[in-house]
Amino acid sequence: MSYRESNRQLAAYREQLTELRRKMREVQAAIEPEPVADYVFATPAGPRSLSALFGDKRDLIVIHNMATSCPACTLWADGFNGLYPHIADRAAFVVASPDPPEVQQRFAAGRGWRFPMVSHDGTD
Repeated sequence: MSYRESNRQLAAYREQLTELRRKMREVQAAIEPEPVADYVFATPAGPRSLSALFGDKRDLIVIHNMATSCPACTLWADGFNGLYPHIADRAAFVVASPDPPEVQQRFAAGRGWRFPMVSHDGTD
């Protein structure tokens, strides 16, 4: 296939993708909100409900971390640590992992993490 033919074919595919993305945005926008269970997480201060994690903010960002044994999760959490003060101005923010709160605290202290963490170990 020639260079020009390839470019024409790629342009046609890009147009199809653009149209498909438009349709996906329409479907996403039409989704009706559904109630979410008020899950309970373990924290160093005791059980804490999902609704309580919002604090006085309208929005809540929950980051799933796969535990202390995941180097990629640790890398991301290190990055969120720097962003946390800026995010916390606008939304509630919490990192959730399956580690027990004591393990989370020890690991977070060793990395200098400032954001709150909750444990979802044993929850649905």
